[in-house]
Amino acid sequence: MTQTFETRCMHSLVKVFADEELNESACVEGSALLGEYYSFQVAYRAAYLMKNIRVVAESPDLADAVSIRSVGLAPSELTNYNDPDDYLLRATPGLYPDPLYPLENGTVHALPKQWRSVWVTVKLGGAGDVAPGDHAIVIRFADESGVELGSESFRLRVMDAELPEQRLLHTEWFYFDCLATQYKVEIFSEAHWRIIETYVAHYAEYGMNLILTPLFSPPLELDYGKYRPTVQLIGVKCVGNGPEREYRFDYSLLERWVELCRRNGIQRFEFSHLFTQWGAKHAPKIMAEVEGEYVQIFGWETDAAGEEYKRFLVRFIPELVQFIRLNGLERSCYFHLSDEPTLHDLASYTSASTLVRSLFDGDFPIIDALSEYAFYEKGLLTHPVVSTEHIHTYIAGEADPLWAYYCCCEYKHNESNRFFNMPSARNRIIGVQLYKHNIQGFLHWGYNHWYSQRSRRAIDPFTVTDADHAFPSGDAFLVYPGKDGPIGSIRLEVLREAFQDVRALQLLESCIGKEATVALLEEDMAGPLTFRDYEKGSAWLLRMRERVNQLIYACKQGDLSC
Repeated sequence: MTQTFETRCMHSLVKVFADEELNESACVEGSALLGEYYSFQVAYRAAYLMKNIRVVAESPDLADAVSIRSVGLAPSELTNYNDPDDYLLRATPGLYPDPLYPLENGTVHALPKQWRSVWVTVKLGGAGDVAPGDHAIVIRFADESGVELGSESFRLRVMDAELPEQRLLHTEWFYFDCLATQYKVEIFSEAHWRIIETYVAHYAEYGMNLILTPLFSPPLELDYGKYRPTVQLIGVKCVGNGPEREYRFDYSLLERWVELCRRNGIQRFEFSHLFTQWGAKHAPKIMAEVEGEYVQIFGWETDAAGEEYKRFLVRFIPELVQFIRLNGLERSCYFHLSDEPTLHDLASYTSASTLVRSLFDGDFPIIDALSEYAFYEKGLLTHPVVSTEHIHTYIAGEADPLWAYYCCCEYKHNESNRFFNMPSARNRIIGVQLYKHNIQGFLHWGYNHWYSQRSRRAIDPFTVTDADHAFPSGDAFLVYPGKDGPIGSIRLEVLREAFQDVRALQLLESCIGKEATVALLEEDMAGPLTFRDYEKGSAWLLRMRERVNQLIYACKQGDLSC
Protein backbone atom coordinates (compact mmCIF):
# COMPACT_ATOMS: atom_id res chain seq x y z
CA MET A 1 0.00 0.00 0.00
CA THR A 2 1.38 3.44 -0.95
CA GLN A 3 2.59 5.50 1.97
CA THR A 4 1.41 9.09 2.36
CA PHE A 5 4.78 10.42 1.16
CA GLU A 6 7.68 8.38 -0.22
CA THR A 7 11.19 9.34 -1.24
CA ARG A 8 14.09 7.50 -2.81
CA CYS A 9 17.61 8.66 -3.63
CA MET A 10 18.61 7.85 -7.22
CA HIS A 11 21.67 8.26 -9.42
CA SER A 12 21.65 10.66 -12.37
CA LEU A 13 21.13 8.04 -15.08
CA VAL A 14 17.58 7.18 -13.99
CA LYS A 15 14.63 8.69 -15.83
CA VAL A 16 11.68 8.93 -13.44
CA PHE A 17 8.39 8.59 -15.31
CA ALA A 18 5.15 9.84 -13.76
CA ASP A 19 3.08 6.95 -15.10
CA GLU A 20 5.11 3.93 -14.05
CA GLU A 21 6.41 2.32 -10.91
CA LEU A 22 9.90 3.25 -9.78
CA ASN A 23 11.85 0.02 -10.11
CA GLU A 24 15.38 1.36 -9.73
CA SER A 25 17.00 0.62 -6.38
CA ALA A 26 18.26 3.42 -4.18
CA CYS A 27 21.67 5.02 -4.70
CA VAL A 28 22.97 6.83 -1.61
CA GLU A 29 26.67 7.39 -2.26
CA GLY A 30 29.18 8.23 -4.96
CA SER A 31 32.52 9.87 -5.59
CA ALA A 32 33.74 12.82 -7.61
CA LEU A 33 36.94 14.67 -8.39
CA LEU A 34 37.71 18.27 -7.59
CA GLY A 35 36.48 20.60 -10.30
CA GLU A 36 33.60 18.29 -11.22
CA TYR A 37 29.83 18.71 -11.31
CA TYR A 38 28.20 15.78 -9.57
CA SER A 39 24.46 15.07 -9.84
CA PHE A 40 21.95 12.75 -8.24
CA GLN A 41 18.17 12.73 -7.88
CA VAL A 42 15.62 12.32 -5.15
CA ALA A 43 12.37 10.80 -6.34
CA TYR A 44 9.19 11.49 -4.39
CA ARG A 45 5.55 10.41 -4.47
CA ALA A 46 2.48 11.40 -2.47
CA ALA A 47 -0.75 9.48 -2.00
CA TYR A 48 -2.79 12.62 -2.71
CA LEU A 49 -2.30 16.08 -4.17
CA MET A 50 0.19 18.09 -2.14
CA LYS A 51 1.24 21.57 -3.25
CA ASN A 52 4.05 23.89 -2.23
CA ILE A 53 6.27 21.22 -0.71
CA ARG A 54 9.44 22.93 0.44
CA VAL A 55 12.69 21.24 -0.60
CA VAL A 56 16.00 22.17 0.99
CA ALA A 57 19.54 20.82 0.91
CA GLU A 58 21.66 20.60 4.05
CA SER A 59 25.40 19.95 4.07
CA PRO A 60 27.89 21.23 6.64
CA ASP A 61 30.62 21.85 4.07
CA LEU A 62 28.94 21.90 0.67
CA ALA A 63 25.73 23.85 1.23
CA ASP A 64 26.76 26.72 -1.06
CA ALA A 65 27.75 24.25 -3.78
CA VAL A 66 24.41 22.39 -3.89
CA SER A 67 21.55 23.39 -6.18
CA ILE A 68 18.15 21.76 -6.59
CA ARG A 69 15.89 21.82 -9.64
CA SER A 70 12.59 20.15 -10.40
CA VAL A 71 12.50 17.55 -13.17
CA GLY A 72 9.67 18.53 -15.48
CA LEU A 73 7.84 16.57 -18.13
CA ALA A 74 7.95 17.32 -21.86
CA PRO A 75 5.64 15.87 -24.53
CA SER A 76 6.92 13.62 -27.27
CA GLU A 77 4.84 12.65 -30.28
CA LEU A 78 7.68 11.36 -32.49
CA THR A 79 9.73 9.31 -30.06
CA ASN A 80 11.75 7.53 -32.74
CA TYR A 81 11.58 6.37 -36.32
CA ASN A 82 9.85 3.17 -37.38
CA ASP A 83 12.85 0.85 -37.22
CA PRO A 84 14.92 1.56 -34.09
CA ASP A 85 16.91 -0.96 -32.10
CA ASP A 86 15.56 -2.13 -28.76
CA TYR A 87 17.91 -0.18 -26.44
CA LEU A 88 15.07 2.15 -25.44
CA LEU A 89 13.07 2.96 -22.34
CA ARG A 90 9.77 2.97 -24.21
CA ALA A 91 8.45 3.54 -27.72
CA THR A 92 5.13 5.21 -26.99
CA PRO A 93 4.25 8.91 -27.28
CA GLY A 94 3.66 10.68 -24.00
CA LEU A 95 5.28 12.75 -21.28
CA TYR A 96 9.01 12.28 -20.73
CA PRO A 97 11.20 13.62 -17.92
CA ASP A 98 13.58 16.22 -19.36
CA PRO A 99 13.46 19.96 -18.50
CA LEU A 100 15.07 21.02 -15.23
CA TYR A 101 13.10 23.90 -13.76
CA PRO A 102 14.31 26.21 -11.00
CA LEU A 103 12.26 25.68 -7.87
CA GLU A 104 9.45 28.20 -7.50
CA ASN A 105 9.95 29.74 -4.07
CA GLY A 106 11.93 26.63 -3.16
CA THR A 107 8.93 24.33 -3.59
CA VAL A 108 7.58 21.50 -5.71
CA HIS A 109 4.17 19.92 -6.12
CA ALA A 110 3.25 16.25 -5.74
CA LEU A 111 0.44 14.86 -7.90
CA PRO A 112 -1.51 11.87 -6.58
CA LYS A 113 0.39 8.59 -6.92
CA GLN A 114 2.86 9.97 -9.48
CA TRP A 115 6.58 9.56 -9.04
CA ARG A 116 8.46 12.79 -9.71
CA SER A 117 12.00 13.84 -8.84
CA VAL A 118 14.27 16.73 -8.00
CA TRP A 119 17.69 17.05 -9.56
CA VAL A 120 20.55 17.79 -7.17
CA THR A 121 23.81 19.18 -8.54
CA VAL A 122 26.98 19.69 -6.52
CA LYS A 123 29.44 22.11 -8.09
CA LEU A 124 32.82 21.18 -6.70
CA GLY A 125 35.54 23.79 -6.83
CA GLY A 126 39.20 23.13 -7.36
CA ALA A 127 41.92 22.40 -4.85
CA GLY A 128 41.60 24.71 -1.88
CA ASP A 129 37.91 25.43 -2.53
CA VAL A 130 36.54 22.23 -1.03
CA ALA A 131 38.07 19.72 1.36
CA PRO A 132 38.62 16.19 0.05
CA GLY A 133 36.85 13.47 2.00
CA ASP A 134 33.29 12.37 2.75
CA HIS A 135 30.51 14.96 2.68
CA ALA A 136 26.94 14.33 3.78
CA ILE A 137 24.12 15.95 1.81
CA VAL A 138 20.58 15.76 3.16
CA ILE A 139 17.56 16.66 1.02
CA ARG A 140 14.49 17.45 3.13
CA PHE A 141 10.84 17.78 2.12
CA ALA A 142 8.33 19.66 4.29
CA ASP A 143 4.67 20.65 3.84
CA GLU A 144 3.36 24.20 3.86
CA SER A 145 3.10 24.23 7.63
CA GLY A 146 6.73 23.17 8.01
CA VAL A 147 6.08 19.56 9.01
CA GLU A 148 8.76 17.28 7.55
CA LEU A 149 7.40 14.78 5.05
CA GLY A 150 10.59 12.89 4.34
CA SER A 151 14.29 13.16 3.70
CA GLU A 152 17.14 11.39 1.91
CA SER A 153 20.84 11.38 2.71
CA PHE A 154 23.62 11.09 0.17
CA ARG A 155 27.31 10.62 0.90
CA LEU A 156 29.65 12.24 -1.63
CA ARG A 157 33.30 11.32 -1.42
CA VAL A 158 35.46 14.07 -2.89
CA MET A 159 38.76 12.63 -4.11
CA ASP A 160 41.99 14.53 -3.57
CA ALA A 161 42.64 14.94 -7.30
CA GLU A 162 41.42 17.55 -9.75
CA LEU A 163 39.92 17.11 -13.20
CA PRO A 164 42.24 18.49 -15.88
CA GLU A 165 41.06 21.14 -18.29
CA GLN A 166 38.92 19.78 -21.10
CA ARG A 167 41.05 19.18 -24.19
CA LEU A 168 38.44 17.52 -26.39
CA LEU A 169 36.67 20.21 -28.41
CA HIS A 170 32.89 20.23 -28.08
CA THR A 171 30.41 22.28 -30.08
CA GLU A 172 26.63 22.23 -30.00
CA TRP A 173 25.43 24.58 -32.73
CA PHE A 174 24.32 27.87 -31.22
CA TYR A 175 21.59 29.81 -33.07
CA PHE A 176 21.37 33.60 -32.73
CA ASP A 177 18.16 33.71 -34.76
CA CYS A 178 16.26 31.27 -32.55
CA LEU A 179 17.08 33.42 -29.51
CA ALA A 180 15.77 36.57 -31.21
CA THR A 181 12.60 34.80 -32.35
CA GLN A 182 11.78 33.22 -29.00
CA TYR A 183 12.45 36.35 -26.96
CA LYS A 184 10.86 38.67 -29.54
CA VAL A 185 13.80 41.05 -29.75
CA GLU A 186 15.40 42.73 -32.71
CA ILE A 187 18.48 40.95 -33.97
CA PHE A 188 21.66 42.54 -32.60
CA SER A 189 19.73 44.96 -30.43
CA GLU A 190 21.11 45.46 -26.94
CA ALA A 191 18.34 43.18 -25.63
CA HIS A 192 19.46 40.49 -28.08
CA TRP A 193 23.10 40.81 -27.01
CA ARG A 194 22.09 40.45 -23.34
CA ILE A 195 20.20 37.24 -24.11
CA ILE A 196 23.06 35.94 -26.23
CA GLU A 197 25.52 36.48 -23.38
CA THR A 198 23.29 34.70 -20.88
CA TYR A 199 23.18 31.67 -23.15
CA VAL A 200 26.89 31.75 -23.97
CA ALA A 201 27.73 31.72 -20.24
CA HIS A 202 25.45 28.70 -19.81
CA TYR A 203 26.95 27.03 -22.90
CA ALA A 204 30.45 27.37 -21.45
CA GLU A 205 29.39 26.14 -18.02
CA TYR A 206 28.31 22.86 -19.59
CA GLY A 207 31.65 22.15 -21.18
CA MET A 208 31.13 23.41 -24.72
CA ASN A 209 34.37 25.13 -25.69
CA LEU A 210 33.95 25.78 -29.42
CA ILE A 211 31.06 27.87 -30.76
CA LEU A 212 29.35 28.38 -34.13
CA THR A 213 30.05 31.92 -35.30
CA PRO A 214 27.76 33.30 -38.03
CA LEU A 215 30.01 35.30 -40.32
CA PHE A 216 26.95 35.23 -42.58
CA SER A 217 23.51 33.75 -41.92
CA PRO A 218 24.18 30.00 -41.60
CA PRO A 219 22.93 28.04 -44.64
CA LEU A 220 21.70 25.23 -42.40
CA GLU A 221 18.43 23.28 -42.11
CA LEU A 222 16.67 25.04 -45.01
CA ASP A 223 14.44 24.26 -47.96
CA TYR A 224 15.96 25.13 -51.32
CA GLY A 225 15.41 28.83 -51.97
CA LYS A 226 14.56 29.68 -48.37
CA TYR A 227 16.57 31.57 -45.76
CA ARG A 228 16.95 31.88 -42.03
CA PRO A 229 16.66 35.33 -40.41
CA THR A 230 19.70 37.49 -41.03
CA VAL A 231 22.31 37.08 -38.29
CA GLN A 232 25.40 38.34 -40.07
CA LEU A 233 28.40 39.40 -38.01
CA ILE A 234 30.35 40.73 -41.00
CA GLY A 235 29.31 44.11 -42.33
CA VAL A 236 29.60 44.33 -46.11
CA LYS A 237 29.55 47.43 -48.33
CA CYS A 238 29.62 47.23 -52.11
CA VAL A 239 31.28 49.93 -54.17
CA GLY A 240 30.76 49.89 -57.93
CA ASN A 241 29.10 47.30 -60.15
CA GLY A 242 29.96 44.34 -62.32
CA PRO A 243 33.55 43.06 -62.56
CA GLU A 244 34.80 46.33 -61.09
CA ARG A 245 32.75 45.96 -57.89
CA GLU A 246 34.77 46.33 -54.69
CA TYR A 247 33.88 45.07 -51.22
CA ARG A 248 34.58 46.69 -47.89
CA PHE A 249 34.13 44.84 -44.63
CA ASP A 250 33.21 45.86 -41.10
CA TYR A 251 34.30 43.51 -38.30
CA SER A 252 32.82 45.42 -35.34
CA LEU A 253 30.03 42.90 -34.63
CA LEU A 254 32.43 39.96 -34.98
CA GLU A 255 34.84 41.70 -32.62
CA ARG A 256 32.03 42.22 -30.09
CA TRP A 257 31.09 38.54 -30.36
CA VAL A 258 34.67 37.38 -29.83
CA GLU A 259 35.03 39.59 -26.75
CA LEU A 260 31.71 38.35 -25.34
CA CYS A 261 32.73 34.72 -25.78
CA ARG A 262 36.19 35.21 -24.32
CA ARG A 263 34.93 36.82 -21.14
CA ASN A 264 32.58 33.86 -20.67
CA GLY A 265 35.28 31.24 -21.15
CA ILE A 266 34.89 30.39 -24.85
CA GLN A 267 38.20 30.73 -26.67
CA ARG A 268 37.58 28.85 -29.94
CA PHE A 269 35.35 29.74 -32.88
CA GLU A 270 33.96 27.74 -35.80
CA PHE A 271 33.05 30.05 -38.65
CA SER A 272 29.71 29.31 -40.28
CA HIS A 273 29.59 27.57 -43.64
CA LEU A 274 30.81 29.52 -46.66
CA PHE A 275 28.64 27.41 -49.00
CA THR A 276 25.20 25.84 -48.80
CA GLN A 277 24.43 22.59 -47.00
CA TRP A 278 24.55 19.21 -48.74
CA GLY A 279 26.98 19.98 -51.51
CA ALA A 280 28.55 23.47 -51.58
CA LYS A 281 26.67 24.40 -54.76
CA HIS A 282 25.49 27.88 -53.75
CA ALA A 283 26.48 30.83 -51.59
CA PRO A 284 24.93 31.56 -48.20
CA LYS A 285 22.66 34.56 -47.82
CA ILE A 286 24.92 37.61 -47.68
CA MET A 287 23.55 41.09 -47.08
CA ALA A 288 25.35 44.28 -48.01
CA GLU A 289 24.97 48.02 -48.24
CA VAL A 290 24.58 48.91 -51.91
CA GLU A 291 24.10 52.58 -52.78
CA GLY A 292 22.72 53.28 -49.34
CA GLU A 293 20.34 50.31 -49.22
CA TYR A 294 20.72 47.07 -47.25
CA VAL A 295 20.08 44.29 -49.78
CA GLN A 296 20.91 40.67 -50.42
CA ILE A 297 23.81 40.19 -52.82
CA PHE A 298 24.34 36.41 -52.68
CA GLY A 299 22.18 33.37 -51.94
CA TRP A 300 20.58 30.36 -53.56
CA GLU A 301 20.68 32.04 -56.96
CA THR A 302 24.48 32.31 -56.70
CA ASP A 303 26.63 29.62 -58.33
CA ALA A 304 29.24 28.75 -55.72
CA ALA A 305 31.83 28.24 -58.44
CA GLY A 306 30.84 31.37 -60.36
CA GLU A 307 33.21 34.30 -60.86
CA GLU A 308 31.14 36.74 -58.80
CA TYR A 309 31.25 34.74 -55.58
CA LYS A 310 34.88 33.81 -56.19
CA ARG A 311 35.78 37.52 -56.38
CA PHE A 312 33.95 38.10 -53.12
CA LEU A 313 35.83 35.32 -51.29
CA VAL A 314 39.17 36.39 -52.78
CA ARG A 315 38.58 39.80 -51.21
CA PHE A 316 37.01 38.60 -47.94
CA ILE A 317 39.04 35.62 -46.72
CA PRO A 318 42.47 37.33 -46.68
CA GLU A 319 40.93 40.21 -44.70
CA LEU A 320 39.32 37.74 -42.29
CA VAL A 321 42.70 36.06 -41.80
CA GLN A 322 44.16 39.48 -41.00
CA PHE A 323 41.41 40.00 -38.38
CA ILE A 324 42.22 36.58 -36.93
CA ARG A 325 45.90 37.46 -36.57
CA LEU A 326 45.28 40.93 -35.15
CA ASN A 327 43.08 39.37 -32.44
CA GLY A 328 45.43 36.53 -31.56
CA LEU A 329 43.04 33.87 -32.87
CA GLU A 330 45.45 31.95 -35.12
CA ARG A 331 45.09 28.74 -33.11
CA SER A 332 41.45 29.27 -32.23
CA CYS A 333 39.52 29.37 -35.52
CA TYR A 334 37.96 26.60 -37.60
CA PHE A 335 36.34 26.95 -41.02
CA HIS A 336 33.26 25.22 -42.44
CA LEU A 337 32.62 24.78 -46.16
CA SER A 338 29.41 22.73 -46.53
CA ASP A 339 27.49 20.54 -44.11
CA GLU A 340 27.06 16.82 -44.85
CA PRO A 341 28.14 16.58 -48.51
CA THR A 342 27.81 13.19 -50.24
CA LEU A 343 29.79 11.57 -53.03
CA HIS A 344 27.39 13.22 -55.50
CA ASP A 345 28.80 16.55 -54.28
CA LEU A 346 32.47 15.63 -54.53
CA ALA A 347 33.16 17.91 -57.53
CA SER A 348 31.45 21.00 -56.06
CA TYR A 349 33.02 20.42 -52.64
CA THR A 350 36.43 20.00 -54.27
CA SER A 351 36.00 23.32 -56.05
CA ALA A 352 35.01 25.08 -52.82
CA SER A 353 37.85 23.53 -50.83
CA THR A 354 40.48 24.30 -53.46
CA LEU A 355 39.44 27.95 -53.61
CA VAL A 356 39.21 28.56 -49.87
CA ARG A 357 42.48 26.79 -49.05
CA SER A 358 44.27 28.80 -51.73
CA LEU A 359 43.24 31.99 -49.93
CA PHE A 360 44.55 31.04 -46.49
CA ASP A 361 47.71 32.69 -45.31
CA GLY A 362 48.69 29.92 -42.93
CA ASP A 363 47.30 26.63 -41.74
CA PHE A 364 43.65 26.91 -40.72
CA PRO A 365 41.62 23.77 -40.06
CA ILE A 366 38.57 22.96 -42.15
CA ILE A 367 35.94 20.93 -40.31
CA ASP A 368 32.79 19.52 -41.86
CA ALA A 369 30.30 16.86 -40.91
CA LEU A 370 30.39 14.06 -43.48
CA SER A 371 30.65 10.31 -43.84
CA GLU A 372 32.35 9.49 -47.14
CA TYR A 373 36.05 8.70 -46.69
CA ALA A 374 36.93 10.03 -50.17
CA PHE A 375 36.71 13.65 -49.00
CA TYR A 376 39.40 13.07 -46.38
CA GLU A 377 41.44 10.80 -48.63
CA LYS A 378 41.69 13.58 -51.22
CA GLY A 379 42.80 16.10 -48.59
CA LEU A 380 39.75 18.34 -49.05
CA LEU A 381 39.44 19.04 -45.34
CA THR A 382 41.79 18.72 -42.40
CA HIS A 383 39.35 17.64 -39.69
CA PRO A 384 36.63 15.21 -40.82
CA VAL A 385 33.66 15.24 -38.45
CA VAL A 386 32.24 11.78 -38.98
CA SER A 387 28.91 10.34 -37.94
CA THR A 388 29.30 7.57 -35.39
CA GLU A 389 27.35 5.37 -37.80
CA HIS A 390 30.30 5.49 -40.25
CA ILE A 391 33.26 6.40 -38.08
CA HIS A 392 34.66 2.85 -38.02
CA THR A 393 35.91 3.39 -41.60
CA TYR A 394 37.97 6.39 -40.50
CA ILE A 395 39.25 4.60 -37.41
CA ALA A 396 40.38 1.70 -39.57
CA GLY A 397 42.07 4.22 -41.91
CA GLU A 398 43.82 5.83 -38.92
CA ALA A 399 42.45 9.27 -39.79
CA ASP A 400 44.08 11.91 -37.61
CA PRO A 401 42.81 14.28 -36.39
CA LEU A 402 39.35 12.73 -36.23
CA TRP A 403 36.15 14.25 -34.88
CA ALA A 404 32.72 12.69 -34.39
CA TYR A 405 29.08 13.68 -34.49
CA TYR A 406 25.65 12.14 -34.27
CA CYS A 407 22.20 13.44 -35.14
CA CYS A 408 18.79 11.94 -35.84
CA CYS A 409 20.24 9.07 -37.89
CA GLU A 410 22.06 7.30 -35.06
CA TYR A 411 19.23 5.29 -33.55
CA LYS A 412 20.19 1.79 -34.66
CA HIS A 413 23.00 -0.60 -33.69
CA ASN A 414 23.01 0.77 -30.10
CA GLU A 415 24.80 3.94 -31.23
CA SER A 416 24.93 6.66 -28.60
CA ASN A 417 22.30 9.37 -28.80
CA ARG A 418 20.08 11.46 -26.57
CA PHE A 419 16.46 11.06 -27.65
CA PHE A 420 13.88 11.37 -24.89
CA ASN A 421 13.06 7.66 -25.09
CA MET A 422 16.64 6.45 -24.77
CA PRO A 423 18.27 5.52 -21.46
CA SER A 424 20.56 8.21 -20.08
CA ALA A 425 23.35 5.62 -20.13
CA ARG A 426 23.08 5.61 -23.92
CA ASN A 427 23.72 9.36 -23.82
CA ARG A 428 26.66 9.16 -21.42
CA ILE A 429 28.49 6.26 -23.11
CA ILE A 430 29.74 8.64 -25.82
CA GLY A 431 32.44 9.88 -23.43
CA VAL A 432 34.34 6.62 -23.06
CA GLN A 433 33.94 5.94 -26.78
CA LEU A 434 35.48 9.28 -27.69
CA TYR A 435 38.30 8.69 -25.22
CA LYS A 436 39.25 5.20 -26.37
CA HIS A 437 39.35 6.10 -30.05
CA ASN A 438 41.32 9.34 -29.61
CA ILE A 439 38.54 11.50 -31.02
CA GLN A 440 39.60 15.12 -30.75
CA GLY A 441 36.28 16.91 -31.27
CA PHE A 442 32.54 16.32 -31.00
CA LEU A 443 29.85 18.23 -32.90
CA HIS A 444 26.07 18.27 -32.71
CA TRP A 445 23.68 20.47 -34.64
CA GLY A 446 21.27 21.40 -31.87
CA TYR A 447 21.95 23.40 -28.71
CA ASN A 448 18.90 25.64 -29.16
CA HIS A 449 17.28 24.97 -32.54
CA TRP A 450 13.75 26.08 -31.75
CA TYR A 451 12.51 26.04 -35.34
CA SER A 452 10.67 23.30 -37.18
CA GLN A 453 12.29 21.08 -39.79
CA ARG A 454 13.94 23.18 -42.50
CA SER A 455 13.38 26.25 -40.28
CA ARG A 456 9.94 26.74 -41.78
CA ARG A 457 8.44 28.21 -38.62
CA ALA A 458 9.20 28.92 -35.01
CA ILE A 459 8.01 26.31 -32.53
CA ASP A 460 7.28 26.33 -28.82
CA PRO A 461 9.92 23.90 -27.52
CA PHE A 462 7.86 23.20 -24.41
CA THR A 463 5.08 21.69 -26.54
CA VAL A 464 6.81 20.69 -29.80
CA THR A 465 9.92 18.63 -29.15
CA ASP A 466 10.22 16.85 -32.51
CA ALA A 467 10.60 19.80 -34.93
CA ASP A 468 7.08 19.29 -36.31
CA HIS A 469 7.16 15.50 -36.50
CA ALA A 470 10.56 15.50 -38.20
CA PHE A 471 13.28 14.52 -35.72
CA PRO A 472 12.76 12.33 -32.65
CA SER A 473 12.29 14.32 -29.47
CA GLY A 474 15.65 15.25 -28.01
CA ASP A 475 17.50 15.76 -31.28
CA ALA A 476 16.99 19.46 -32.04
CA PHE A 477 17.80 21.18 -28.76
CA LEU A 478 19.34 20.69 -25.32
CA VAL A 479 17.93 23.77 -23.59
CA TYR A 480 14.53 25.39 -23.27
CA PRO A 481 13.89 29.16 -23.34
CA GLY A 482 13.22 30.35 -19.81
CA LYS A 483 12.01 33.81 -18.88
CA ASP A 484 15.47 34.96 -17.81
CA GLY A 485 17.66 32.53 -19.69
CA PRO A 486 18.15 28.87 -20.51
CA ILE A 487 16.34 26.06 -18.76
CA GLY A 488 18.55 23.00 -18.82
CA SER A 489 17.67 19.38 -19.37
CA ILE A 490 18.50 15.93 -18.06
CA ARG A 491 20.15 15.22 -21.41
CA LEU A 492 22.49 18.19 -21.09
CA GLU A 493 23.47 17.23 -17.52
CA VAL A 494 24.27 13.69 -18.59
CA LEU A 495 26.21 14.90 -21.62
CA ARG A 496 28.37 17.00 -19.30
CA GLU A 497 28.98 13.88 -17.24
CA ALA A 498 30.16 12.11 -20.42
CA PHE A 499 32.77 14.78 -21.08
CA GLN A 500 33.82 14.73 -17.43
CA ASP A 501 34.40 11.00 -17.90
CA VAL A 502 36.79 11.84 -20.76
CA ARG A 503 38.74 14.24 -18.54
CA ALA A 504 38.91 11.71 -15.71
CA LEU A 505 40.19 9.03 -18.09
CA GLN A 506 42.81 11.42 -19.43
CA LEU A 507 43.93 12.12 -15.88
CA LEU A 508 44.20 8.40 -15.18
CA GLU A 509 46.11 7.96 -18.43
CA SER A 510 48.68 10.47 -17.20
CA CYS A 511 49.28 8.08 -14.30
CA ILE A 512 49.17 4.63 -15.89
CA GLY A 513 49.22 5.17 -19.67
CA LYS A 514 46.64 4.83 -22.41
CA GLU A 515 46.90 1.06 -22.87
CA ALA A 516 46.30 0.34 -19.19
CA THR A 517 43.43 2.83 -19.04
CA VAL A 518 41.67 1.21 -22.00
CA ALA A 519 42.27 -2.20 -20.43
CA LEU A 520 40.55 -0.94 -17.29
CA LEU A 521 37.54 0.15 -19.36
CA GLU A 522 37.29 -3.21 -21.10
CA GLU A 523 38.17 -5.55 -18.24
CA ASP A 524 34.57 -6.55 -17.51
CA MET A 525 33.27 -6.33 -21.08
CA ALA A 526 32.55 -9.22 -23.44
CA GLY A 527 34.68 -7.64 -26.17
CA PRO A 528 36.45 -4.44 -27.24
CA LEU A 529 34.66 -1.14 -26.72
CA THR A 530 33.43 0.39 -30.00
CA PHE A 531 30.80 2.91 -31.03
CA ARG A 532 28.33 0.03 -31.30
CA ASP A 533 29.61 -2.54 -28.81
CA TYR A 534 29.64 -1.71 -25.12
CA GLU A 535 28.01 -2.72 -21.86
CA LYS A 536 24.46 -1.41 -21.77
CA GLY A 537 22.78 0.09 -18.74
CA SER A 538 23.87 2.46 -16.03
CA ALA A 539 25.58 -0.04 -13.71
CA TRP A 540 28.66 -0.42 -15.91
CA LEU A 541 29.15 3.33 -16.29
CA LEU A 542 28.78 3.97 -12.56
CA ARG A 543 31.21 1.17 -11.68
CA MET A 544 33.66 2.41 -14.30
CA ARG A 545 33.79 5.93 -12.87
CA GLU A 546 34.19 4.61 -9.34
CA ARG A 547 37.14 2.42 -10.43
CA VAL A 548 38.70 5.33 -12.33
CA ASN A 549 38.30 7.68 -9.36
CA GLN A 550 39.81 5.17 -6.94
CA LEU A 551 42.79 4.49 -9.20
CA ILE A 552 43.41 8.20 -9.72
CA TYR A 553 43.37 8.71 -5.96
CA ALA A 554 45.73 5.78 -5.39
CA CYS A 555 48.15 7.07 -8.00
CA LYS A 556 48.09 10.58 -6.59
CA GLN A 557 48.89 9.12 -3.17
CA GLY A 558 51.93 7.35 -4.60
CA ASP A 559 50.49 3.84 -4.36
CA LEU A 560 52.58 2.07 -7.01
CA SER A 561 50.19 -0.89 -7.03
CA CYS A 562 47.83 1.21 -9.12
